[in-house]
Amino acid sequence: MAGLNFLNPIRNSVKSMYNRLPSMELKKDKVIDSVAYIGRKWTSPQQRVVMGVTAIAMQPVIDAHNKSVDEKTRKVSVARTIAKIVAGTATGYAIRYACIKGIAATSKTLADIPKNASPMKKKFMQLFTPKNLDPANKDAFAQYRNAMGTIVSLFVMMFTNFAIDAPLTKFLTNKIIKYQQEKGEIK
Repeated sequence: MAGLNFLNPIRNSVKSMYNRLPSMELKKDKVIDSVAYIGRKWTSPQQRVVMGVTAIAMQPVIDAHNKSVDEKTRKVSVARTIAKIVAGTATGYAIRYACIKGIAATSKTLADIPKNASPMKKKFMQLFTPKNLDPANKDAFAQYRNAMGTIVSLFVMMFTNFAIDAPLTKFLTNKIIKYQQEKGEIK
C-alpha cells in the first residue's frame, strides 16, 4: 500500500473527527426508519446533489495528491474533475427535476383536472396516469411519478451528455485553468 500514502492525512483526520464525536447509541429501528424515509421522500434530483457534493468534497483532493503525475498535470486534472462534477451535477439535477415535474403534469387524476378543461387537454394531463394504481394512495402515486420521471430523464440524458455536459465541462475546465494561470498556479 505504499502508493496510497497520500491517503494517510485524510485517514488521520477522519479518525480524529470520529474520536471527537460524542458517544451515542444508535437504535436500529431509528436508523432503518431514517433510511426508509430518505428512500421514500428524496427524489433522484436530490440524490444527484448529494452525490455531487460528496464528489466535489473528495475527488479533487484525491487528484491533487496524485504523485504519479507532474504538478501541472495534477492541477489540470483537478480543474477537469471540478468541471465534470459541477456540469454533471447541475445538468443531472435540472433534467431529473424537469422530467419529474413533466410526469407529474401529465399524470393527473380525474379529481385534479379542471372541469372546464378541453378533452384534448384532459387526455394530455392523463398521458402517464397509471391505470392500475390507486390515486388515493398518495405515497405510491408520488413514488410512481418520481420513478417514471427518473426513467424518462435517463433517456433524455443519453443525448444531453453529449449536447450539454461535454461542452459545459470543456468550457468550465478552460475557465478554471485560465483562472489558475492568472493566479500563477499553472505556468
